Amino acid sequence: MTDIQDIDVLILGAGINGAGLFRDLCEQGLTCVIADKGDFGGGTSAAPSRLIHGGIKYLETGELRLVAQSTLERNLLLRNAPHLVRPLPTVVPIFSWFKGVTAALRTLLGSTTAPRSRGAVLIKTGLAMYDFYGRRHRVMPRHQLWSKRRTLREIPPITPRIVAAGHYYDAAVTLPERLVWELLAEGMRANPASRAWNYAALEETDGDTLRLATRDGVRVLRPRIVVNAAGPWIDRVNAALGAPSRLIGGTKGSHVLLDHPGLIAALKGRMIYFEADDGRICLVYDHGGRALVGSTDTRDDDPDNVACDDGEIDYFLDALRSLLPGLSFDRGQIVYAYSGIRPLPASDASNPGLISRDHSAPVAEPAGARLWPVISLVGGKWTTFRGFAEEVADVILARLGRTRRCDTKLAPIGGGRDHPADPQAWARQAARDSGAAPERAAALLARHGTTAAGILAAEGASPAMLRDADYALAELDWLVRNESVCHLTDLVMRRTALAITGRLSRRDLHVAATVCAGALGWSEARTAQEIADAESLLVNRHRLRLQPGSAGAAASPG
Repeated sequence: MTDIQDIDVLILGAGINGAGLFRDLCEQGLTCVIADKGDFGGGTSAAPSRLIHGGIKYLETGELRLVAQSTLERNLLLRNAPHLVRPLPTVVPIFSWFKGVTAALRTLLGSTTAPRSRGAVLIKTGLAMYDFYGRRHRVMPRHQLWSKRRTLREIPPITPRIVAAGHYYDAAVTLPERLVWELLAEGMRANPASRAWNYAALEETDGDTLRLATRDGVRVLRPRIVVNAAGPWIDRVNAALGAPSRLIGGTKGSHVLLDHPGLIAALKGRMIYFEADDGRICLVYDHGGRALVGSTDTRDDDPDNVACDDGEIDYFLDALRSLLPGLSFDRGQIVYAYSGIRPLPASDASNPGLISRDHSAPVAEPAGARLWPVISLVGGKWTTFRGFAEEVADVILARLGRTRRCDTKLAPIGGGRDHPADPQAWARQAARDSGAAPERAAALLARHGTTAAGILAAEGASPAMLRDADYALAELDWLVRNESVCHLTDLVMRRTALAITGRLSRRDLHVAATVCAGALGWSEARTAQEIADAESLLVNRHRLRLQPGSAGAAASPG
């Protein structure tokens, strides 16, 4: 008979909301298990626009509390995870002076039609409000309003139809999946009795215990509270828990990455946040040397099979051609594509873009044979995960008769712990300690934060490198052994940026598989299957063309 483990909280779903809550609860001394049917951060949390932002567009819909919370959390993440979250200067092209004011007022009062055009007066007002709400723990400059002449000078390929541009700062996360993992690692550091399991499927429950099929066999848990953090899968998981619901009304968001040196040069490290010709908001910015373009917002409820389709790609390319007529765009420039379902609350709004991005945590109290309450984490923005976690953690602590002992507002995350004020000085000292080149130490600090010290020690003075990407074999081996890697795709898609940049060659994929095989004891047959599975997913769903052995491969034009 399998032993029963009594725990305080079971969290089902290890995306950003579940990981944030796990970290918070472990810091309060609760014994928690977080389990995901796939890899950590491998669902919707792997498919955002990779922005850490205050949600300037939510000013239009009157969600002022959400903007205030989002700008605060953005500023906190810049302090707590500086190796993963970085300032992103942003330009908003403006095509008129006064348009959109009346429509914005209608939206603010409850209209379900967003303004099609936002003029300079409206954008200037919005940016001033944005600065006001972002004043707490401010770390970035205030906004500016650029003239047409300056905008054309700063971004020469932009359409001359503009009359001005707004310039302000938000932030971006370099690898969101790593931030998810580092939150989980922080939780297990805070409470070693807690556990994080990927590839752990819920088999059944009798209302008292739950059986999970994990990589290490069947585990039976008896929690006091269950949290459903399954994102777009929430309603399906609640049905399996005996707490049927209709909470989620998801929308699909797709993105592409382009190999376009001319566009990267024109952006100069900035994001352009712009209206497409149909009034929808789009964005483009430099993400790891590729131009990330997004995003769509259409109704969809199939998170297991979501992918960026041809129509969405045509939409992105047409939007870029209209915005930047001084550059050319075609499908051959695409190096990667991805898509996810936003776990938004069920809504009958005619415009998916107007569905609230705020969060809630409805509770299904114990009923029938089910002895524990189920708290569902609905909606939310990537940026606000910590604040959402804090709210839900306080509810859980109150239900368990416990008090908060730790505030997470200023708590560093992973490699953000003891992050140096002078990165170059840190790199020089780390190089002396490990024998590595200072340039390598600096690169790993930028990628992993202070966790880089352990990786540098593993690499030594002259690490063997992949042929087509800037990763060392010893670095990959360290990640596999220390970060719960189970499959080749975990390594190339989530623990590293190898796949999303489009720089992953077939040669390097095979080398990465060999590293996994050595660390995890894979047979030749298992290794071959992992390679085949990774190739199929990357090529068929993410439009990556795996070149034999050259960096900068372009995607299939299909």
